[in-house]
Amino acid sequence: MSQMNAITRVDTADRFALTASLDRKWLERRTLINGLVIGCILLATLAAVIPLISILAMLVYKGLSGLSRASFVSLPPAAFEEGGGFGNAIVGTLIMVLIATVISTPIGILGAVYLAELGKTKWLSTALRFSAKTLNGLPSILAGVFVYGLVVLLFGGFSALAGSIALSLLMIPTIVLVSEEALRSVAANVKEAAMAMGATKTQAIWKVSLPAASPGILTGIMLAVARAAGETAPLLFTALFSNYWIMQNGKMSLTQPTASLSVLIYNFSASPFENQIQLAWSASLVLVLLVLTTNIIGKSISRRSRPR
Repeated sequence: MSQMNAITRVDTADRFALTASLDRKWLERRTLINGLVIGCILLATLAAVIPLISILAMLVYKGLSGLSRASFVSLPPAAFEEGGGFGNAIVGTLIMVLIATVISTPIGILGAVYLAELGKTKWLSTALRFSAKTLNGLPSILAGVFVYGLVVLLFGGFSALAGSIALSLLMIPTIVLVSEEALRSVAANVKEAAMAMGATKTQAIWKVSLPAASPGILTGIMLAVARAAGETAPLLFTALFSNYWIMQNGKMSLTQPTASLSVLIYNFSASPFENQIQLAWSASLVLVLLVLTTNIIGKSISRRSRPR
C-alpha cells in the first residue's frame, strides 16, 4: 500500500512538473512570435470588416430617412418634384432576376450534372469547367455588350427580356461550379447502392444524387441571384431604364425598357437635385438589404447541408 502511495506521489509530481514546463512564458521567442501573428490576423480582419460596417452605417444613416410607404409604391419623381419612390424599380429588378433564374437554373444544373457525373475524364468536361470559371470572372459589362449585339440590335429595342438574358449569363457559371461541388460531395457508395439495386445511371442521378445535393445546389442558385440583383452595367446595355411600371393595365410588357434598382441608383446618384439623390440613397439601402438577405439565406442553407 505504501509502495502504491509512493508511485502516486511520483506520478503527481511528474504531472505538476510537466504542467509547469508547458506554462506560457511571455518573454519566450515563440510566444512573442505567436502573439505578433495573432495581432496581424486581427488587424487584417478589422481592415476587411471596417469598410463593410462603414458602408452599411452610411447607407442606414442617409437612406433610412428617405424610406416610407410611398417609396415602395410610387414612381420615380421628376427633377423638381418632391416625394416619389422606386416601386417600379423594385418590381422590375425582381421580375428580371426571376426570369434570369428560370433561364439559368436548368442550364446550370444540367451542366453541373455532366461535369460531376457523366464527363469526369473527358476533355470536353475540362474545357467546359475552364469556360465556366473564365465566365465567372468575366466583367459583367461584357455580358451586357454581348446581349446588346445579340438581342437588343436584333429585335430593335431595350427590354426586360434582354436584361434577363444578360443576367442569366452571369448566373450560369456560379450555379454550374457550386452545383458541381455539391454533386461531387455526395458519397459514392450511396449512388453505387442505388445502381446495385437495379437503378440505371440516370435514375441514380435523378433519384439519389440531385436530392442529396439539393442544399448545395440551392446555395449556388441563391449566390447567383444575389450577384445578379446588384448588377448595373449589363442592364444599361439591355434593359436601360423606365419611369413607368413594367405592368400596365394588368399586362406585363417584357419587350419595353424596364426600371431596376441598380440603374436607378446610377442615374440619380449624379443628379443635381436633392430629392433624387435622397432617393438614390434609399434605393441603395433597399438593394443592399435584398442582396444581404439573399446571401444570408444561401449561407444558412449551405451550413445546414454540412454533415454533422
